[in-house]
Amino acid sequence: MDTQQTLDPNWAWAPYRPSTEHPWTLARAGHLYRRAAFGANWTQLQQALVHGPRKTIDGLLTPPADLAAFNRTYDDYDRSVGSSESADELRAWWLRRMLLTPCPLLEKMTLFWHSHFAVSNGVVKSAAFMRQYLQLIRSQALGSFHTLVQDMVHDPALLIGMDAIENRKSRPNESLARTLIEDFTLGTGAATDQDIRQAARAFTGNFVRRGRFLFIEREHDDGDKQLFGQTGPFTDKDVISILLEQPATAEHIVHKVYAWLLNEASPPSDSLMAPLTRSFARDYNMSRLVETMLRSNLFFSEACYRQRIKCPVEYALGMVQGLEGMVSTTQLATDLAALGQNLFHPPTLRGWPGKEAWINQATLIQRANLAHALLQGSGPYQGKLDARAILEKYAHTANQPDAQFFADLFLQQAMTPASGESIEQSLYDIVTSPEFNLA
Repeated sequence: MDTQQTLDPNWAWAPYRPSTEHPWTLARAGHLYRRAAFGANWTQLQQALVHGPRKTIDGLLTPPADLAAFNRTYDDYDRSVGSSESADELRAWWLRRMLLTPCPLLEKMTLFWHSHFAVSNGVVKSAAFMRQYLQLIRSQALGSFHTLVQDMVHDPALLIGMDAIENRKSRPNESLARTLIEDFTLGTGAATDQDIRQAARAFTGNFVRRGRFLFIEREHDDGDKQLFGQTGPFTDKDVISILLEQPATAEHIVHKVYAWLLNEASPPSDSLMAPLTRSFARDYNMSRLVETMLRSNLFFSEACYRQRIKCPVEYALGMVQGLEGMVSTTQLATDLAALGQNLFHPPTLRGWPGKEAWINQATLIQRANLAHALLQGSGPYQGKLDARAILEKYAHTANQPDAQFFADLFLQQAMTPASGESIEQSLYDIVTSPEFNLA
């Protein structure tokens, strides 16, 4: 049912408060953890039921006291990639970080920005540069979009990936300017070729030398440029500020975040999005935007329930999180690449297309094969996910049949298992169901 065109924005963005008509349920708690994290285990779901939506969202939004120590540990691990051209080890470390992080929302938004500021190591060929690129994204994933854009256009990996390591006064490089305008900020069709050429002049003098960003002043065109009705000797920072003054930028970013966190199936109306885009355009505060979305009536309504197809990372990590295990993330990164989500290798400068592109006859079979590999007692994952151990840990307190326990854990809905099915077969049926493929 498409209700996006008729929703009252005042109701939609007001904080959700449980009521008799719209109670706080296991289904709504599971929905929150699918969107703001990578799934949940049984303890997290039960705690959410007790704490309620406000306190649970507080915990997802507010970095825990031990986040700095966790980051230091994982930053040190990430540095172990050294000077390798391959990002395979870095893929594995990032997946492990997603699984173990005390702040999953931060990693979820880092994954979002990885597709927005799409850079492929197939072009960069440096794990060290890609590590630096990812850390930069993470530093502002829930911070300032303005700061993030300014930092990204000086990032060596991004400049190498955009074929923009040289930008001379005599030959302005339009590659980064075009991507900045059409993909990172305004969106496709919001600027002319003349706008792009003028913006490229402002980026002259920017180079990458020996893996570092370098500004060479003599190569900078300090003459007047004309951009969106303004004239001046603009620098790259000026151009970014001008781009962020355009209403199209806030609209473009808010719509992308909306599709990631709320609903990718039904385009929202302009009137529905207007309060968010106005608020976001004031200072480009990502944390406030994400918080407004996650706390909203709309987020917890039927209009947004299971209205996104899980990307491969979400699909796999949801199983691992629910079964409270740890698997080989090196193997998992390879299997996710086969499913179409090769971390640090987005397919185009516009990232992963997502939506229905994740699902076809071949990828559904591959998802089922991955689920089987993760759940079986041997093979590449060596039986590290133990469904029976989870039953022993929780089922006696859940006071329900085994199959229904797993349906509550992974789907938060009732199910009727086929007669005579084993625990393992029931669980496999759950994680290969259409519902589990939806976020």
